[in-house]
Amino acid sequence: MALTLLGAGTSRGIAIGVVHLVTFDQPEVQEIQLDETDITDEVVRYRSAVRAAQAELLAIRKHIPGKTAGDVSEFIDAHLLMLEDTVLAEETVRIIRERSCNAEWALKLKRDELVAVFEEMDDQYLQARRDDVDHVINRIQRQLQGSHFQERTHEPPANLEGRIVVADDIAPADVVALHHQGIAGLITEFGSPLSHTSILARSLHLPAVAGVHRARTLLSEDEVLVVDGERGLAMADCDEMILSHYAQRQRGRASYLKGLKSLRKRASRTADGVDIELLANVELLPDIHQARQVGADGIGLYRTEFLYMAHGQTPDEDAQYATYLQAMEAMPEGPVTIRTLDLGADKTLDHVRATAGPVATNPALGLRAVRLCLANPALFRPQVRALVRLSGHPQHGPRLRVMIPMISSIREIFSIRHLIDATCREMKRQGHRVAEHICIGGMIEVPAAAVVAGLFAKHLDFMSIGTNDLIQYTLAMDRVDDAVSYLYDPLHPAVLRLLMNVIEAAREYECEVSMCGEMAGEPRFTRLLLGLGLTRLSMHPGTLLEVKKVVTDTHLDRIQALAQATLHYSNPSTISEQVRRINAI
Repeated sequence: MALTLLGAGTSRGIAIGVVHLVTFDQPEVQEIQLDETDITDEVVRYRSAVRAAQAELLAIRKHIPGKTAGDVSEFIDAHLLMLEDTVLAEETVRIIRERSCNAEWALKLKRDELVAVFEEMDDQYLQARRDDVDHVINRIQRQLQGSHFQERTHEPPANLEGRIVVADDIAPADVVALHHQGIAGLITEFGSPLSHTSILARSLHLPAVAGVHRARTLLSEDEVLVVDGERGLAMADCDEMILSHYAQRQRGRASYLKGLKSLRKRASRTADGVDIELLANVELLPDIHQARQVGADGIGLYRTEFLYMAHGQTPDEDAQYATYLQAMEAMPEGPVTIRTLDLGADKTLDHVRATAGPVATNPALGLRAVRLCLANPALFRPQVRALVRLSGHPQHGPRLRVMIPMISSIREIFSIRHLIDATCREMKRQGHRVAEHICIGGMIEVPAAAVVAGLFAKHLDFMSIGTNDLIQYTLAMDRVDDAVSYLYDPLHPAVLRLLMNVIEAAREYECEVSMCGEMAGEPRFTRLLLGLGLTRLSMHPGTLLEVKKVVTDTHLDRIQALAQATLHYSNPSTISEQVRRINAI
């Protein structure tokens, strides 16, 4: 009988191979008190370890094969930037000096502080960035302790070609190294579909499953394993019938991926001639380059929070302007939608928390996103100035769109417009070139905003439906809480009716509308959304070609009536069956 292990599918595809066990556990660290005379030497030892970690990453990047996806090296660059950042480098040195402790312990304290910040966040994309903190810090720790990757693996085979690597967790740089050695798939005990390791696995088309608890205990070196990255499972002790079934699926997947590649330069247009705009959700340059590779029509959501997290302090106007300009240069055609700061008192660093006041009893409903920005002009003003300045860029400014998160009242829209208009006048007086009109939109992710979308549509240039928060707020459930996550249902009648209310309001007031939540990137919902009237969808670049495949195979005139009919059903199972019928056409 086959042993089936369940996790979260992070990179679709089927892999069949033999197991190779790898251990990247966090190094054990103990505090050692140092004499005053030893502190300078300890700081030197720490800085040498950081340089060695940088050299290790640079060596991996240097040996990336030319045939590998062009954006792969930038995942390594992101970790190199973290190694150079003063939040990590100088703060750890400060702890060594203040506590008179060993570098390993100081680094652990800094790691715990940073990870605690990310774990408090309710944005899953930002939560996933804690993995990057661990990967970078563990690399330094291994240098401090004299451990290296090869010494931490199960007795390594001479050839990793076609093997399935099973690890506790793994850094993007190590994924690159292992992929170079020809591994067929990846299983990790921890990790998230939104981590950079998972994003990289998708970019490399490497089947992967994360969150397979106790995988290294339950699996043995050299046993045959099947990895199903779509269903999020791994199977050992398979009989010939099961292996034959998955081998057939593997061949089918390879053929499917080959067909998707042909869609990269093809227009996103339904079979009956309706143009559909497919945009990308991004937060770092590697995401933008991946978006270009899959033929995205532009950027529908650029998250700016990571810029604040990476700096460890509020980035100034110049730093923000340079970053946003770099993003626009990386996507030289199509709209680039930059979302203003979406942090809150519950999920950010001390420099923001200090301006936000004490953490609310229910932070998800407290001072966050646009509320925080309006309540703390000193925090928000550098971003507004950077965006206004960018609007005047002769080449890229006209493509800029500014999106405000979590709007819930018309007063917030007026306040934002007043602030942007005042900033435009101020910057003109200072000699800056500024656009005559800056395209301003709002995220519809609060049920109140969806209910009165018509009021908002009259005062916004565009609206973007953020389904992640809209669904959890509508259904009064926390989507990252395992106890109630089963309630998260994009097809709930209340959710569908709110979506339709926004779409109809946008149509009535000739306000552009799109969707940028996870629902937009799920191919099984694509036809339903098209049938309800959406013609702009923004998603993770890794899912864009699959959504485009659905779009190009769709006869919109055949599904619109069926899609509209879902709005009249009250039973979720009936709605799900109707969606299956739509997808079968």
